[in-house]
Formats: sequence, structure tokens, C-alpha cells
Amino acid sequence: MFAVIKTGGKQYRVAANDVIQVATLAGEAGSEVTFDQVLTLSHSGGVEVGAPAVAGATVAGTIVEHTRGPKVIAFKKRRRQNSRRKRGHRQDLTVVRIGSFTLNGTTLSAPAASASAE
Repeated sequence: MFAVIKTGGKQYRVAANDVIQVATLAGEAGSEVTFDQVLTLSHSGGVEVGAPAVAGATVAGTIVEHTRGPKVIAFKKRRRQNSRRKRGHRQDLTVVRIGSFTLNGTTLSAPAASASAE
């Protein structure tokens, strides 16, 4: 069972208990977040494909932490001009643990109890 969600202008294929890094979301660590732009939802009853989103489908998750991505260096040089520019950038990210999938008010999957074994 999986879903394709859209957040921050990007698409992510997620399953229950997956941990993903997405663009910064509002909220503190431990708070719940809901993704309502579900593009595809695969479950035991079949596959729901949206146009562009599946109506009535949501994916719930929990914010694990706020972090930053790796440093990206943008280096520009103009040859023979003694001109150089070096700039670094680190993107702010939110780590989210995916929970349950819901379609028209019916919960399709609940997170397994294996999360406590970690």
C-alpha cells in the first residue's frame, strides 16, 4: 500500500512508517500534519488515480524534526577578470514520518507497531 503525495512543489512516493524529508512545514516536532494533495493511492481495494488529485484522500504524518540539507556551493568565475564569487546555501527541511492513509473518511492503513522497536 502506497500513495503519491505532492508538497512543496515536489512529489513523493510514500508508504506507512516511511520517513521523508520535505520542504519546511509549519509546526513543532511531534505535531501532526496532513497532506491532502494525494495524486495516486494504491490499496487493497485497487488503485485510485486523481485528476490531478484523488478526491477525499488524505495522508497523515508526524513531524519528527526540523533540519537543514547539505551545503551546496555556487561558484562563479570570470576568467582573466580577477572576478570570483563563492556562495553557499543550506535548504531548511522538515523530517516527517508517514502515518495512515484515509479515503472518504475510511482509514485504509494504520502504522505498524514495529516503530517502537527502533
